[in-house]
Amino acid sequence: MNCPYAKVGKVLYNFFVTSENKKENCYFITGDDYNHIKNVLRMSVGEQFLVSCNDISDLCEIESIESDTVIVKIIKENYQSTNLPINIHLFQGLPKSDKLELIIQKAVELGVATVTPVSMKRSIVKIEDKKKKSKQERWQAIATAAAKQSKRTSVPEVCDILSYKEFIAKAKNLDLLLVPYECAEGMSATKEALKQIKSGMNVGIIIGPEGGFEEKEIDAALEVGGKVISLGSRILRTETAAITSVAMCMLHSEMEL
Repeated sequence: MNCPYAKVGKVLYNFFVTSENKKENCYFITGDDYNHIKNVLRMSVGEQFLVSCNDISDLCEIESIESDTVIVKIIKENYQSTNLPINIHLFQGLPKSDKLELIIQKAVELGVATVTPVSMKRSIVKIEDKKKKSKQERWQAIATAAAKQSKRTSVPEVCDILSYKEFIAKAKNLDLLLVPYECAEGMSATKEALKQIKSGMNVGIIIGPEGGFEEKEIDAALEVGGKVISLGSRILRTETAAITSVAMCMLHSEMEL
């Protein structure tokens, strides 16, 4: 029996470069990606993959493999776009253990523009200043890997850890701030908030840590225009709430905008 959904396209690898790596109709790939293409994937001349640069993804073909550079020519410009019609900015209350790594990975796959850890009153984890740089580098590497895997045309930024006061200052510049809160009742406010989302908007989502929000934190978010919403009648873990919230906005923007 023939299945109309059985046809699967060829899976293409995706690599990110800067405009400095582009000359005329070719990209020059070096460093870790060169090693990955030549020694890990063992690709050869004539094989194709995607190259993303400045939010555009081009279909490319290997023209030559030199001693430290893979030279690829562009076969089709602007081959595909995976950008959402909105910019989702996830602000995540610092969770314990390696939960933030999971949140970053899945949020990037779902299409966020940025992920920003936020130190909140009930955050159990307190990261020492001397460790913040290495942590941020680790988180950014996870975002980059997730962007490659999910065929993003750009790599979302994992921003420096903010205090809640600093988060509130940034929230003032958002077009819409969603505040998933376990004390919210019903889904009507969620539906109304989603209806406000328009193409091109900067939509923020603030997720509480394991201990949830303090009331003063909710009040501060409301003062800058935050919309308290529900994610359903069940209590979700912080990582589940983050993924659910981003997925909700992603699906709405993909289907409605």
